[in-house]
This record gives sequence, structure tokens and C-alpha cells, in this order.
Amino acid sequence: MSNYLFDEFQGVTPAEWKQKIQVDLKGADYNDTLLWKTEEGITVKPFYTKEDRTNIKINTPHKGFAICQSINIENEEEANAFAIDSIQRGANAIQFNARKEFDYNTLLKGIDTQKTLLYFTFNFLSSQFVKKLADFTNSDKCYFNTDIIGNLASSGNWYSNLKSDHTQLEEIAKATQNAICVNASIYQNAGATIVQQLAYALAHANEYLNHFGSSIANNIHFNFSVGSNYFFEIAKLRAFRVLWNALLKEYNTEATAHIFTQPSSRNKTIYDYNVNMLRTTSECMSAILGGTNTVANNSYDKIFHQPNEFGERISRNQLLILQQESELAEAQNIADGAYYIETITQQLAQKALEVFKLIEKGGGFLKQLKEGVIQRKIKESADKEQQLFDSGELVLLGTNKIQNENDKMKNDLEVSPFLKIRNEKTLIQPIIQKRLAEKLEQERLENE
Repeated sequence: MSNYLFDEFQGVTPAEWKQKIQVDLKGADYNDTLLWKTEEGITVKPFYTKEDRTNIKINTPHKGFAICQSINIENEEEANAFAIDSIQRGANAIQFNARKEFDYNTLLKGIDTQKTLLYFTFNFLSSQFVKKLADFTNSDKCYFNTDIIGNLASSGNWYSNLKSDHTQLEEIAKATQNAICVNASIYQNAGATIVQQLAYALAHANEYLNHFGSSIANNIHFNFSVGSNYFFEIAKLRAFRVLWNALLKEYNTEATAHIFTQPSSRNKTIYDYNVNMLRTTSECMSAILGGTNTVANNSYDKIFHQPNEFGERISRNQLLILQQESELAEAQNIADGAYYIETITQQLAQKALEVFKLIEKGGGFLKQLKEGVIQRKIKESADKEQQLFDSGELVLLGTNKIQNENDKMKNDLEVSPFLKIRNEKTLIQPIIQKRLAEKLEQERLENE
């Protein structure tokens, strides 16, 4: 193909662009006017060129992403019917959430465990039950979201105690594949910065590597929540793969990170709740372009309604539209070569690695969790974010900006959307997961 049309144009260097911008600023300082720093300490420039490419290799060998339907097990027959219906309507993965042991024969009846990705999230710890379930499914597509450290971080207590929990997890890991989960969603939903989320997820996983050895690496998978900072969330998931590979090199081993993602709950609201659909669509798209393995969308009314057919169908269809109509079915590497995203990815990885090294120098993640260091750091970040929201600098449309005064919610709350205060003794201070809009919403509810 001839380039004669383009031969007439001279290339422009970044320095020349910057010089032109400086002239147009008419004396204003370039750095003060056009550069901005995020809460993570990342400097964002007004333009990027090929000189900003980092050529980071992101290891995402999987093809496309799975659409997951999340289902609470209250009644096995109903959960089974819901799962089968979801699969027939486009889902190819199911997340079952269980508060107690269940009848897996009934739950999984008619579900092909060899073709359908299954994620089991337990609010209890039982190695015997998990081993029986693993034997029944007999599939490498089955993931057991067992995370004893995540449970300690979010609840403040072990399931039983440190020794017993580790013994049970060892038994699970010996008998099953995909046995250990690192639930990094805890940190995002509590208000941690992206750098903190990456560093804490890596240090969290490193505790399992230290305990079990490098051979367990292929048994570990990761849960992340994705927020509304679109490009940074794409870069977050990419940066984590870089960090995970770097950590495993220190153990002289290799393993591909299996990443399960859901939209954040931190920025969701009960007022003008339809905006939640826009938020979750953006967040799911970030997850897809970031190279996630599986996405489980949250319904727009999840925080204040019981699970319902309409909300779940809409949330699933959002993913189907992104996959089929937006042609993102195989978009996990689409950000490769994007100057801006590559630059952010590199900076996030570097800063997260610095935090990770400080954690390890301080005795490791578990030690700093017990000492309250991790909780304090997250609270500091969460408080800053809350102040930005309260002042209106961080905007949630329909909530702290452009409110619909006629929007009434008091009689529409089927479940409480607010943080529940637990009066129980804990071993450590739990990491508190809380939405930004809670205080403002409570005030509006009182005035209805």
C-alpha cells in the first residue's frame, strides 16, 4: 500500500507537542495545569505517544470470558432451577453461595459439571464436605472459594482457630483442584486504593505460598471487585497478572492467575437506582478488557431487593450484550499496545510491588493484619474517598448530585442496604466493607 499521501506530513515528537501546548497555555505552568495525580500517586499526562509503550507481556492464555450467574442457596431445588434457566439463557458459569452444607445431588441435577464453570463460595469451613462435593463434581472446572485469611480479614475471626483452619485447608488442598481463593474484593469494597488492592492481594496469596509451598500456586484463584475508574480498573487486572508472575518467579514456578470479577458494591446507591446499571456495565467492561476469566454481574437492585427474576435477567443480559453485540467475546488482550493503559499498568504494578515489599519486611500480611496495620491503611484511604464524596468532588449522579426529590425509597427496601453493626468479640479488627452513599441515604430516608 502506497504511503505517498503521508510522506508530505512530518512526524511530531512528544517534546514538540509539549512545546506547542506550553505556548497555548499562555504562561500557565504545564505541570500544574495539565498533569494530575491520582489517590494511588499515579501521574496522568494529557497525551501519550508510542514512546510511552512499555511492551509489558500480560499472560492471558484463556480465550474469552465466562458469564457467571450468582445464586444464593436457600432451597436446593429452586437454586437448581434458577441455575439451569440461567444456563439456557446464556450463562456458562454459576456461582453458588452457601451459608451451610447442602444437598449437592439436588443442587447440581441436570447441570453438566464438565462444561459449566462452577464456583462455590462457603460461609463455613468443612474439609469433609468440600471433598465429597469435589468427588461428586469430578471436574477441573470447579472452583472452591475457600479463603481462611479472607474470612479472618472480613469477620475478625478464624472459622475455628488458626491451627484448625489451616489443617482443614490443607486437607481440602490435598484432595481437590482449585481449592484456595484469595478474595481481594474485600479490600476494594472497604475503600482501599487500587495500589493497595494489588499489594494486599499479592501479600494475601503469598501467605498461602509460604505455608503450602510453591506447588500450591496452580490451586490458587483470585476474586476481584471492579470499580468505576474505567481505564485504571482495566490496568489493575493486567497489573495483577504481572505481579503474580513476578512473585512466582521468586518461587521458581509458574502458574496462570485465574481471575473472577464482580462489580464493586461501594459506589452503588438506592436512590436513582437505575444508574447502577450504567455503573455495572462500565465495570464489567473494564473487567473484560482487563482480561478476567469470569464475570458475575450484580443486579441494579441487589443492595435493597431480594433476588428477583427481572433484576437477574437484566444483569445477565448486560454481559451478553457486551459479549455478543459489542463483540467483546475475545477481548482479553485488546488493551495490548494502548499507550495510556500500558503506562498505568506499569506504574500500578511498580507502586504495588513497593507496598508488598514493605508488608513482607514488616513480617508478612497475616502479621500486619493481626497488628491492625492493614486495617488502618485501608481506613485512611476509605476516609479520604468518603470526604471526596461528602464534599461533592466524587460524584454519584442521583445521590450527591442531581437528586430527584420525588424519588422515595422507604417502602421499597426489602433488605437493609446499610452496614450492620455486629456486637461480638473478635480476634482482630475486621475490615469494614461499606458503601459511600450510606449516610446520605439514611438522612434522605428519615426525611421522606
